[in-house]
Amino acid sequence: MRSFVVFVSALVISLCITPPAPCQNASAPIKLRVAIVGLVHGHVQGFLDHSLHDPTIDIVGIADADPALSSQYAARYGFDHSLLFTDLATMLDRARPQAVLVYTNTYDHRRVVEICAKHGVHVMMEKPLAVSLDDALAIQKAANRGKIQVLVNYETTWYPSHAAMWDLLKTQHAAGNITKMVAMDGHQGPQEIGVGPEFFAWLTDPVKNGDGALFDFGCYGANLMTWMMDNQRPLAVTALVQTIKPHIYPHVDDQATVLLDYPKAQGIIQASWAWPFSRKDFEVYGERGYAVATGGDALRVRLPGGQEESRTLAALPPSERDSISYLTAVVRGQLPPSGLSSLENNLIVTEILDAARESARTGKTILLKDGLR
Repeated sequence: MRSFVVFVSALVISLCITPPAPCQNASAPIKLRVAIVGLVHGHVQGFLDHSLHDPTIDIVGIADADPALSSQYAARYGFDHSLLFTDLATMLDRARPQAVLVYTNTYDHRRVVEICAKHGVHVMMEKPLAVSLDDALAIQKAANRGKIQVLVNYETTWYPSHAAMWDLLKTQHAAGNITKMVAMDGHQGPQEIGVGPEFFAWLTDPVKNGDGALFDFGCYGANLMTWMMDNQRPLAVTALVQTIKPHIYPHVDDQATVLLDYPKAQGIIQASWAWPFSRKDFEVYGERGYAVATGGDALRVRLPGGQEESRTLAALPPSERDSISYLTAVVRGQLPPSGLSSLENNLIVTEILDAARESARTGKTILLKDGLR
């Protein structure tokens, strides 16, 4: 009996000194299970180029109605064909992702969220949220019903320049109250920069995109201005749109200017598919100074008593450095959804775009109601 006790004690000591192999990885972070929905949005290529081998995620499924397009992506990125589905609901049932990344046309966002909500799967979509306020409100209802998070991904959300601008103007209040904001976003045009045929087809469709440059790039300014105004809705929206290249974009606008009227501030959104080069610039003026962000890594500031100067930008916190880090933190309950990616912000963005489209159509200023209808 004593020999048996000695043997067992020695075995326990041995196991404590040399734990089994599986225990060595017990502290390794668990990957977030994500699925891709849609392959017709060109931003999916950027995501796959940068995040296909991201050690924090596991791509468990890809749903697109076009088998040929799915096969094309599988060949390019080395996906196993077992990951490919033509039906979203089937993919959710079999792959069981924790969240989906949506790269469909904007019109399909509502349908995707409604299906994902039934399955309890969180959603992050490419901007903008929706093609209409009605669709945006339906997305909100589905999200609440399914108890899921719906996030909207903008490239500009992850700009250190915008985080530094917020700290200076909102946290430090260094320039006084905001009086004017100007956003200039866009590029030479979808055809001019060579987007793929599946992307071009819906970008230039007024139903699937919501409009042209107005929705494609006007959403950036509306998103940033809503953020800077603490989700305050403008009182009125006035818009002018043009199609200056009808031989390329016969059905949608390629240039838009939107004026936002706030009680004590103005917003000017300039969205275009006719800039001579790509740009994502944001200017914010206060009572006593200003901050101008040109892209993600440059911020110029002028404050009382000084000349204009360039600021050194701090890195963003790890959980807010990119869309996947942020999505992971939200899904795991480490961060509450807020700010630029939040559904609350993007409902207002959609209301602004919806009103701008109506203003351009009628030639009238659109007064916003007291609350979202």
